[in-house]
Amino acid sequence: VQLVESGGGLVQAGGSLRLSCAASGRTFSSNAMGWFRQGPGKEREFVAAISWSGGSTNYADSVKGQFTISRDNAKNTVYLQMNSLKLEDTAVYYCAATRGLRPTPHLYEYYYWGQGTQVTVSS
Repeated sequence: VQLVESGGGLVQAGGSLRLSCAASGRTFSSNAMGWFRQGPGKEREFVAAISWSGGSTNYADSVKGQFTISRDNAKNTVYLQMNSLKLEDTAVYYCAATRGLRPTPHLYEYYYWGQGTQVTVSS
């Protein structure tokens, strides 16, 4: 089972990026999925999560109104649209899958993790 993130890169402040997380080896259409990030010298933190159906989402306060999480179960893929990027959004972004249905912000509820993709925002 693999979760593979893509779409990271270097972007100027105020720019946008769209991250993708493609799952292989099994379907995650019955699992809530989430995005976390870990900045330099920081702990991994919750960014956004989406329920199994896509009907419910959850965002960290720091990204509300700025990031949008979505999923396409037919493609077994989750997305994170990031707009108006700031220097403090620089981090490695990780995709993860829970065992449940609801978009939990709790890291310990995620049991499959991707390898991460680097997002660097420059001034």
